Amino acid sequence: MYILDKNIRLAEDPDTIIWKYLDLSKFVDLLLYQKLFMSRSDKFEDQYEGTFSEPTYEEIKKLAKDNPNFLDYYKTHRKNVVISSWHINEYESFAMWQIFTQKNEGLAIQSTLGKLQKALEVDTEYKQYIGEVNYIDYKKEYIPFDNTFFPFLFKRKSFQYEREVRVISDLTNFNLEIDNGVKIGIDIKELIEKIYIHPKSENWYKKLVMDLIARLGFDFETEKSDLESDILI
Repeated sequence: MYILDKNIRLAEDPDTIIWKYLDLSKFVDLLLYQKLFMSRSDKFEDQYEGTFSEPTYEEIKKLAKDNPNFLDYYKTHRKNVVISSWHINEYESFAMWQIFTQKNEGLAIQSTLGKLQKALEVDTEYKQYIGEVNYIDYKKEYIPFDNTFFPFLFKRKSFQYEREVRVISDLTNFNLEIDNGVKIGIDIKELIEKIYIHPKSENWYKKLVMDLIARLGFDFETEKSDLESDILI
């Protein structure tokens, strides 16, 4: 279920458009099982995920002198926090197509913050929070640690292009052995507003995607990518 935390930064407009770019196998998995995959935070490519900036780390080290378990907690905590990443943007992103899809194949789910919040209400086992990522200079700027989610809502400035918003859960109290991540229940029909198919995909691939959606019992609106619009002279 989605839990509102006023300390976590998030756009107030529920109609704020968000995107998720993914390959066909992940999309089919999402539709077939109607579950959203959330990755273990320390499995992301960025090795700084869930860590602190240098000024914050120096402060934590001072606190850890009298309480050695304080630092160990943050090191192990990363294994129990799971994340689903989304992209905030009014329009499609050419960069996101390039990064998250391959061989001119893949899809983009268009939704809104409000739809995502409502779609998460289906899952009653775990608590999910949603927050925008803050991009900072890890050598100079401070990351607060009065909220256990804050280390996972800050990234280096070199990742600013991601414009990321995250669904985030702390599963520490469930004593799970999390491998790569977990799947949580989600209302697919509430979540998905439109589907965009890769702008450079072949016609057979577009037909395959639409046939798969229909056979799985969905009728999502499928939009032609703005990146493949006809050239007007």
